[in-house]
Amino acid sequence: MPDYKTLSDFDLLHHLSLGDSIAYTEIYERYYYLMLVFAYKKLRDEDLAKDSIQELFANLWEKRATLTSVNHLASYLFTATRNRVFDLISHHHVKSKYIQSIADYSNTTHNAQTDYLVREKQLKAYIEKAINELPSKMREIFELSRKSDLTYKEIAEKLSVSERTVNNQISNALKRLRTKLLKIVLGISF
Repeated sequence: MPDYKTLSDFDLLHHLSLGDSIAYTEIYERYYYLMLVFAYKKLRDEDLAKDSIQELFANLWEKRATLTSVNHLASYLFTATRNRVFDLISHHHVKSKYIQSIADYSNTTHNAQTDYLVREKQLKAYIEKAINELPSKMREIFELSRKSDLTYKEIAEKLSVSERTVNNQISNALKRLRTKLLKIVLGISF
């Protein structure tokens, strides 16, 4: 097994294209912070920068087989990050204009209240859909926690699993739900 820390970016890309998760981890460790700083300098929003870099690395893994033509990993990552940042900035401007147009239209309390109720109903439907798309065991644990207000210990006893399993399942469910809701807020199809 090679020492991944000493491999060149080119060699790491080769290993990554073959599905080597250790090579992916090394690339992530080498470039995550650099990409995060780069994105943050442009966006000036730490959470948005983190989310965009997480998506960058998720896409890197998903597209690993097609990266054989990439010669310079750093250039590829910086370009991909820059493009993501531009997309987010552009989307933010469009979103701001949309929000302003809605605000201009909704000058009356009645319109604002109706709009709020419609959006609340849509958001609840999105959340329910996202919860229903969770794996069955994860969904069951999540619903027992959030809808039945059971403690982790009570859930663990009821389902004959450890509290750690309950904690992990809820944490994973929340991560998935956050990702889906972020995509909804940013207007990305999923």
